[in-house]
Amino acid sequence: MFEFLIDRLKENPRKIVFTEGTDARILEASARLLQGGFLTPVLVGNVDEVRAAAEKGGFDITGAQIIDPASFDRMDEMVALMVELRKGKMSAEECRGLLAKGNYFGTMLVKMGYADALLGGATYSTADTVRPALQIIKNKKGAHLVSSCFIMVREHENAPAEMLAMGDCAINISYEDSVDKAGNVTFTAAEKLAEVAIETAKTAQVFGIDPKVAILSFSTKGSGKGATVPLSQAATAKAKELAPELAIDGEMQFDAAVSPTVGQLKFPGSPVAGYANTFIFPNIEAGNIGYKIAQRLGGFAAYGPILQGLNAPINDLSRGCNAEEVYTMAIITAALGL
Repeated sequence: MFEFLIDRLKENPRKIVFTEGTDARILEASARLLQGGFLTPVLVGNVDEVRAAAEKGGFDITGAQIIDPASFDRMDEMVALMVELRKGKMSAEECRGLLAKGNYFGTMLVKMGYADALLGGATYSTADTVRPALQIIKNKKGAHLVSSCFIMVREHENAPAEMLAMGDCAINISYEDSVDKAGNVTFTAAEKLAEVAIETAKTAQVFGIDPKVAILSFSTKGSGKGATVPLSQAATAKAKELAPELAIDGEMQFDAAVSPTVGQLKFPGSPVAGYANTFIFPNIEAGNIGYKIAQRLGGFAAYGPILQGLNAPINDLSRGCNAEEVYTMAIITAALGL
């Protein structure tokens, strides 16, 4: 998978912001990326401190850009733009205070075109990485929510790796109708889940997966009732309407999604049943449990969470990540913008 993404990045070199420029894991991954020559790190932090940390770890970061919020020559312009983006919700003083922090400053570097993508979270919480993205980068045109997916990869000796996509396993806890102040429904729960399905299919395509999308449930084609079954049914219909070019079907149980025998028995004629490689869960509980079962019992490596629906590629690291995970997530994040 990574050879495929690296080849694409070599044809279209990108810059990626790391919000924690002095972190040893970030610096080790940056040195490795620089050796590859396909992705330029932009490290947020004091120049002397970043260089000292790199020297202490023995990491060659020659070629990386280091940008310090405290001495950034366009800070006044950045503050003014952020005030405009926040539309009166923050004063210039409040914005300046936030821009002293790597998460907000790094996000604004992407907004202002200094870089194409951002990877944070080595020391920041998920909320502290995602919040600036929602406030500054915002949802892309046509997207109503931010969601996530995991790319699951299982290596096979003497055979191509097996690759799956699973969404949403990390961001949206559940799906409910959005209503305005008058109580009118502005965006239904089914439309939200359908959007997650379509965005996950698009993410799968970035990684070379030809998506066959199963919208999952504990019911197959009306065999069960109640709970999230109506949601999965309505989301399937909406996703098919919005993206008729994609192979999407549901609602279906996991065995019907992955076993051709079971799938065609329970859901005869479905182009997805038995052959799915992109799985959409009806809530975060099912999604989180599902991807971790695949990871721990199925032998799949899990890459993500990969954020979807933003105007620029921004992703979050686990605070327990290692340099290898930073390296791979940097490649993934940058490739999302191609």
